[in-house]
Amino acid sequence: MKRLLIVADNSLIVEAIAIGLRKSGEFKVIGHVNGRTASAQSIAAARPHVVLLDDMGHSAQVVDLIREVKAEQDRITVIVLTLAMDPEWLDGVFDAGATGAISKATPPLALTTLVRETINEHVVHVHRRFLAGQDSRVNAIAVKGSLLTPRELEVLQLVAAGFTNGEIARSLWVTEQTVKFHLSNLYRKIDVGNRTEASHYAHVNGLMSTWPAAGVS
Repeated sequence: MKRLLIVADNSLIVEAIAIGLRKSGEFKVIGHVNGRTASAQSIAAARPHVVLLDDMGHSAQVVDLIREVKAEQDRITVIVLTLAMDPEWLDGVFDAGATGAISKATPPLALTTLVRETINEHVVHVHRRFLAGQDSRVNAIAVKGSLLTPRELEVLQLVAAGFTNGEIARSLWVTEQTVKFHLSNLYRKIDVGNRTEASHYAHVNGLMSTWPAAGVS
């Protein structure tokens, strides 16, 4: 069970997060640290595997703290909780070493899934500057394809092969909620609105060339 530390300056946020995570049984919440007074040393001393860090109003202090934590102990996974997904601020957060960003609007019970999928590298943030200059349609398609994580590609291939959400969940040994989560992400990344459009995209862009996906029977 991974040890998780909450860093925030609002006790209500801390309590809501802790309740959701404890109910899941997937993480051991080892406590919380006040984000306004926290230091990289105090965070590392708690020996967390994961740090959930409140954005504290998109404070520059948060970016500095992430950088210091990663310098102190690079193995710690830092995930930021934020209300507004501001691209420029997020670029600074990821430059500093954060692994993911999750909306504060996420229901507490769904937070566990998002944290787990982020840790497992099934959620990827892409810097806007990476997409800058990709002005041709061909390059845009190539970039979009590269944004899909291996698990998202598996889900897309299964959708294109006609599998239902329940069948995908059983094939990949995950919950249907996790499948829906991946579908939502990949729809956004490849700019489609439903399963039919996603299936068409997969076939047209040669993403079925590796079918059957590894591990699927």
